[in-house]
Amino acid sequence: MPATPFETAGAEITAADIARLFENPKIGYLAEVMNWPGVLNRDPGIMEKIALAHAAGRPVDGHAPGLRGPDAAQYASAGIATDHECFTADEARDKLAVGMHILIREGSAARNFDALIELLPEHFPHLMFCSDDKHPDTLVLGHIDQLVRRALALGNNVFDVLQVACVNPVQHYRLPVGLLRVGDPADFIVVDNLTDFRVQQTYLDGQLVAENGQSQLPAAPIAAANNFHAQPVQAADFRVPTPAAGAPTLRVIECFDGQLVTARLDLPARVEQGEIVADPARDVLKLAVVNRYQAHVPPAVAFIKGFGLAGGALASSVGHDSHNITAVGCDDASLARAVNLVIGARGGLAAVGPGGEALLLPLPVAGLMSDQPGADVAAAYAALDAFAKQLGSPLGAPFMTLSFMALLVIPSLKLSDKGLFDGEAFRFVDAVVGEGV
Repeated sequence: MPATPFETAGAEITAADIARLFENPKIGYLAEVMNWPGVLNRDPGIMEKIALAHAAGRPVDGHAPGLRGPDAAQYASAGIATDHECFTADEARDKLAVGMHILIREGSAARNFDALIELLPEHFPHLMFCSDDKHPDTLVLGHIDQLVRRALALGNNVFDVLQVACVNPVQHYRLPVGLLRVGDPADFIVVDNLTDFRVQQTYLDGQLVAENGQSQLPAAPIAAANNFHAQPVQAADFRVPTPAAGAPTLRVIECFDGQLVTARLDLPARVEQGEIVADPARDVLKLAVVNRYQAHVPPAVAFIKGFGLAGGALASSVGHDSHNITAVGCDDASLARAVNLVIGARGGLAAVGPGGEALLLPLPVAGLMSDQPGADVAAAYAALDAFAKQLGSPLGAPFMTLSFMALLVIPSLKLSDKGLFDGEAFRFVDAVVGEGV
């Protein structure tokens, strides 16, 4: 943290921090080495962190979307053991061939199960399941158990599927979890049958901790930590002046349902009164990132296609991985109002309609988590999700997709609080073609 030097984060985890953290046996691995260009180029700072993990006997997680062939081999040769970003089976095979373990991801925004599940019969010793971000409305419906059911419905062997779901993660990450062996702690679930896999009871170290979907563990009060210093914005803060000459062409981010990768489109700008404005009729909306850690910093503004809003705006303080405020909208006033709702709550998810209606889900814990019961949060999120779709979004998980539009290490174009970023060239570019770099 941060994933790259091209964004503002609330803190930095240094190599010295990692060395100190690995003194704690509860810190089990080094997670998500996201700066894959740095790994390929053997950046000294990144390689030092990886070396610390190896010296401490900890596995190293990867994050390398789209790497194939020699690049995948070069990445794995740094000692990185897993990847959860594969979106084609051929990409996964390239990484399996060089010794990596593949996590089949099915989250709220990134859904790769259908593309990768064909690997299971041959490669089940080297596969795991994961979600990598699941919003509360889908989490209450299930998690890894859903993937087990889907894998079985495709005719896969039940014990191969259970190895992927339950055994491989424990062994790979050396988790202190029992595997029903003599002398192991009694960590197990009771299910209705080996087809539906509906969990009836959960036991940890022989103690019943959940039954029929209800936790038996006592709630623990928390003191919410939150590094949040952004101050209210104005509609004028999101203005994009027209260049002095010529009809401007925009570099537009194109997002896709169920994927974290984006594409670049070059599209003519809509200009009104000397400003480049959103064009909802063509689904070319404004995307903005507001620095949450410093007051009165101008937002970065670009343009995006794929959100489909006919009016209003969405905003969120969940913005991987630095978690600034990311917003998308059809007009500057709506953008400002949605962002200000998030700022007023010191973190949260907000949706604003063209008629003034608005919904807010506060996230007081670091601007990322709620301190309310899970079922209540799921209901509040479901209402926000439905509202976003009423505004026109065709995306399955609009807020989850929005959160990844600031994740610079996934190509092609993304937006940080410092500007529009080309994830393939690994440099900033201007939102207007021909301007800047």
